[in-house]
Amino acid sequence: MQRRAQSGRFVVPALTVATLAIIAASPGLMAAPLRFLNGLGLYPRAPDLSLLAAAPLVIQLHVAGAVTAFLIGCVLLAGVKGTGLHKRLGWTWVAAMALTAASSLFIKVINPGHFSFIHLLSGWTLIALPMAIVAIKRGKVAAHRRSMTGMFVGGLLIAGLFTFLPGRLMWRIFIG
Repeated sequence: MQRRAQSGRFVVPALTVATLAIIAASPGLMAAPLRFLNGLGLYPRAPDLSLLAAAPLVIQLHVAGAVTAFLIGCVLLAGVKGTGLHKRLGWTWVAAMALTAASSLFIKVINPGHFSFIHLLSGWTLIALPMAIVAIKRGKVAAHRRSMTGMFVGGLLIAGLFTFLPGRLMWRIFIG
């Protein structure tokens, strides 16, 4: 029973890779979505990473931490929990999240010179990270899972989507 559950965890990643491979091999499949985006005035292109290189160091550190945490978080969520790899990657994820949250406290673009609502999320992340570590050390797996998944969804996915609003740096790098 345990064996079958573990082999099934590769189904979604395998289907995702297969779907992306089919899309990449068939440029015609992308014609309709591209026409839709073009109709909205969006013209996808290669990212302009020179904008990130020209950004202040604190923003570069913030982006590096967020991208690292996102990639590792995807691996952690898809993988087997409790293994040595999970623990090693988990500590790296915690460090990347801490870097992302701490560096955001020095980024005051939304409300120049002052904190904004997004800084509340950063403060909560810096509090919740050690709480989640304590939870797993005490054997409270469900609390650990809820906390870490919540930080991934709220701190990376939802907050990350806000970085792609028109006029923001990620928008300019990838879209505008």
